[in-house]
Amino acid sequence: MTQIGQSTQRFEDARFLTGQGRFVEDVTVPGQAWACVVRSPHAHALIARVDVEQARAASGVLAVYTYADIAHLGLLPCATAVATVAPMIVPPRPALANGRVRHAGDPVVFIVAETLVAARDAAELVVIDYDPLPAVVDGPAALADGAPQLWTEAPNNQSFRFQKGDPAATQAGFAAAAHVAELELVNNRLVIAPTETRSAIARCEDGVFDLFLTAASVHAIRDQLADAIFHVPKDRVRVVAPDVGGGFGIKNCLYPEWVLLLFAARALNRPIKWVEDRAEDFVSTAQGRDNVSKARLALDAQGRFLALAVETVANLGAYMSGGGPGSSTNAPAAAMGGGYVIPAISMDVRAVFTNTVPIDAYRGAGKPEANYLIERLIDEAARRFGFDRIDLRRRNLVASFPYPKALGTTIDCGRFAANIETVQQAADYAGFAVRRAESEAKGLLRGLGFACFLETARGAPNEGAEIRFQPDGKVALLVGTQSNGQGHETSYPQIAADLMGLPIEDFVYIQADTVEVRAGNGHGGARSMHMGGSALFKAAETVIAKGKVVAARLLQAQQDQVVFEAGRFVVRADPERSIDLQSLARSAPSELDAYVWNLLDIITFPNGCHIAEVEVDPETGRVTLDRYTGVDDYGSIVNPMLTIGQVQGGVAQGIGQAMLEHTVYDPESGQLLSGSLMDYALPRADDLPDLTIVLSGVPTKANPLGVKGSGQAGAIAAPQTIVGAVLDALAPLGVTHIDMPTTPERVWRAIQAAR
Repeated sequence: MTQIGQSTQRFEDARFLTGQGRFVEDVTVPGQAWACVVRSPHAHALIARVDVEQARAASGVLAVYTYADIAHLGLLPCATAVATVAPMIVPPRPALANGRVRHAGDPVVFIVAETLVAARDAAELVVIDYDPLPAVVDGPAALADGAPQLWTEAPNNQSFRFQKGDPAATQAGFAAAAHVAELELVNNRLVIAPTETRSAIARCEDGVFDLFLTAASVHAIRDQLADAIFHVPKDRVRVVAPDVGGGFGIKNCLYPEWVLLLFAARALNRPIKWVEDRAEDFVSTAQGRDNVSKARLALDAQGRFLALAVETVANLGAYMSGGGPGSSTNAPAAAMGGGYVIPAISMDVRAVFTNTVPIDAYRGAGKPEANYLIERLIDEAARRFGFDRIDLRRRNLVASFPYPKALGTTIDCGRFAANIETVQQAADYAGFAVRRAESEAKGLLRGLGFACFLETARGAPNEGAEIRFQPDGKVALLVGTQSNGQGHETSYPQIAADLMGLPIEDFVYIQADTVEVRAGNGHGGARSMHMGGSALFKAAETVIAKGKVVAARLLQAQQDQVVFEAGRFVVRADPERSIDLQSLARSAPSELDAYVWNLLDIITFPNGCHIAEVEVDPETGRVTLDRYTGVDDYGSIVNPMLTIGQVQGGVAQGIGQAMLEHTVYDPESGQLLSGSLMDYALPRADDLPDLTIVLSGVPTKANPLGVKGSGQAGAIAAPQTIVGAVLDALAPLGVTHIDMPTTPERVWRAIQAAR
C-alpha cells in the first residue's frame, strides 16, 4: 500500500505515552557528578571580587571554576553570515563572565559536586561583589544619546546595520502613490519555555569529548565545540541528542553550559550532568522576536501596491547568539511583502545590544515578523482609505508563477487567491454577521480577523541521508535533520517504505548522533521533508540503482532488463526470475547501502489564509478566541495528520504571542519581571478553540517529493490574524491600533483611550 500521503499514527507516541521516552534527565551515567551555575543577579555590573574559597571547601564539591580557569578556551561563535553596511560587531563571549555581567542570569561561576544538592549548597557560599551599572532593555532606547553602553567596541550599542532592496525605486513608488498606510509595530519578545529545559551529560575519555544533550543541531554544535572552543579535530568530539522535548530553534545554538560541562569533564575525568530548572531557563536560554518597526505601504488609487518600506530596530540582547542576526535580516527579507505583488521593497535594520537575554531563532525566525508587518499594513490601508480588506488582498496576491519578489526570492507556485475562497467557506464567513449579532445581544463585541501568510522554508542548504541494511533484517535510515517532536520516526519510514516497496515496520530511524550520522544541518527553517526527505528519496533511488546491478548478476540478466516493482527486482522478459529487496541485501551484504549528500539550495513557499473570530468584553477587556480556521498549501503531504498537528502547534504558539505572552524587563534595573510561569502566560488548553486546518496544496518542483515545509507556518499566520480580529471587534468603539499581546489590561486601556 502507498505510504506517502497516509495519516499514519506516530510510532514514537507509544513510548512517549507509556513513559518510555528517553530524555537527558532520564539518563544516569555511572560515576556522574552534578553541576550548578552561579548567575548574576544584576542586569549590568562590574565584577569587583569573586570569592569561591568556601564553596571549594564545601562537602562534596569537586571543583569551582571562574573565568580565570576557562580563559584559555575559545569564545562562543556567531555563525550567522549577514551582509551588513559596515562590519558586524561581535563582542567576545566567553563561557563565564569576564569582569562584567551584561544581563541578569549571566553565568559567573561553575560548580561541580558529587550531588546536585551539594552543588547548589556550594553555590550559596560563593561571594561576588558587584558594582552595579545603569541598564537598558529596550532596543530603540539603546540607540538614544546617553544610553548605557554595553560594549566599548559597539558605539551607541549598535552591532550592525543591514539594508536590502532598492531605496530609489521604493521612494519612486511612494512618490507616485495615491495612498500611504503607515504603522509603528512592536513584535513582542517571547520566552520560549519548551516542555524540556536544557540539560546535558558530558564525558571525556582518552581525549575524546562526548556530549549527550537536549539540542536540535548536533553537527553544528560539534563543529563549533571542536573548531572554536577546544581546537581539536572534529572526530574528537561526539554530540548526541536523545528524545528532545521541544526546541523551536533556540536549542540549535551553542550555549556556555555545553562548553563548561566538557571542560570540567576533561579536567576532573568524571561524567558531569546538568539540568536547567525553569527559573534558569527564563534567564539563560535564548529568547525570541523583540523588534520595533516603522513600516509604510504605498498604494495607487485602485488599491494596487506600489512599494513597501520597513525600518526596524532589532534587539539582540546582551550577546550575539548564533542565529540572532539572521532573525532580523536574511530571514525576514526572504518573506518581506508576503505573497503580494509589490514592485519595490526596501529594508533598513539596526541591530542593538541591550541588558537582556540574547535573542536567537524562534519558530519562523523573521518570517512571523515580516508577515505581521504586511498584514497589519493592509488592514490599516483598508480602514483608512475605504477598501474592503479581503478584496484588497485578493487584487494584490501573486497570480502568475514563477514570481520574482523584489528582494530576490522567486515564488514557484501556489494557489494564493483560491486560498481566500476556500477559507471563507471553511470558516463560514457568510454566517459571521449572525454570530456578531448574537454576541452583541450578550453585551460582547465580536470581531473577525483575516490574514494571508507566506513562509520561506529551507533552513540551511544541503542535507545528507544514508540507508543501511542491517544483519537483523532491519533497514536503518540515518538522516541529518533532527526531530524534536515532529514525528520523523514515522514520516521518514513512510517515504522509504513507499519508494522501496518494503513494510514500514522494516525501518528504523537514527538521528542526532555525530558518529552514527555522517553529516547534517539539523533542525530549523521547516526543512525536514524538503531537505532531509529529498536526501532520503535520492538515497532510496541509489539503493534501487545498486540493486539492479546486483540483481542482474544474480538473476543472470542484462541490467537494462531488470526492473524494480513493489519491492522486487524482476527480469522484464521473464517475470518468474525475480528477487525481493531484502533477500538481495542479504545475498550481497553492504553492497546496497547508500549515502547521499543532497546539494539542494532551493527555497519552498508554504502559504495560506487564516480566519479568527474573537469576542471582547468591553467592560473588562477580556478577549476570548472563539473560532480559528486555516487553509494552507504545503504542496504534497507525506502524513496529513502529522502536518495538521504541526500547524496546530504553531498556531497555538502564535496565539500565545498575540494574546498572552509578554516578556517584561524593568526599564531601570533590567530585571526580568516576567521571570516565571506565575508571571508569564503560556497558552493553555482552555485558551484555544478547535483549530480547523484544511490542507489544499500545489506540489512544488523544488524537490522530488513536491513538499513544502509546514513546521513554522502556524506561528507565522496566527499573530496578525488574531490582532486583526481584536481590532475588528473594537472598531465600533474607535480603537484603531493595538500591539501584542492583546491582554485584558491592554485592551481595556485601548477602549478607555478611545472613549
